[in-house]
Amino acid sequence: MTTLDDTAYRYRTSVPGDAEAIEALDGSFTTDTVFRVTATGDGFTLREVPVDPPLTKVFPDDESDDGEDGDPDSRTFVAYGDDGDLAGFVVVSYSGWNRRLTVEDIEVAPEHRGHGVGRALMGLATEFARERGAGHLWLEVTNVNAPAIHAYRRMGFTLCGLDTTLYDGTASDGEQALYMSMPCP
Repeated sequence: MTTLDDTAYRYRTSVPGDAEAIEALDGSFTTDTVFRVTATGDGFTLREVPVDPPLTKVFPDDESDDGEDGDPDSRTFVAYGDDGDLAGFVVVSYSGWNRRLTVEDIEVAPEHRGHGVGRALMGLATEFARERGAGHLWLEVTNVNAPAIHAYRRMGFTLCGLDTTLYDGTASDGEQALYMSMPCP
């Protein structure tokens, strides 16, 4: 249990009874900046630029399962506030061939952001990565999610790749996928 700003958070591995709360969690965000990606033949550059009015992004429902189904190399960790409501979750999976722990999804409810919930969940993911022998953690984030990009950088992630077509034909068409990684401490 962690107490921050008079809110006590309890962290644990998810159980089937958490599925409904995970599905219902509001993972949307609002930002007044985005990262503009300029791709060239030799690489790419990122520049944080203001957006006016601020951009609000609501992610579409995920059609995949929670990544578990008894898979020993996947986990979902949850955080609950002292009010009993789900504060956040992280879904991770490990690939042994390249010793990579992939953060499949991480979401923190808007009212719990800025209280260390995301960092604590990423800490649980890192512990799981160590148990599996991971060499690094890896994730994908849209270039318009500046708040998450800043948070991941504060946690030690660095930019390692770009996909300009990942979201083509989806509700996120026009956005670019940024890949970030960090060594497993």
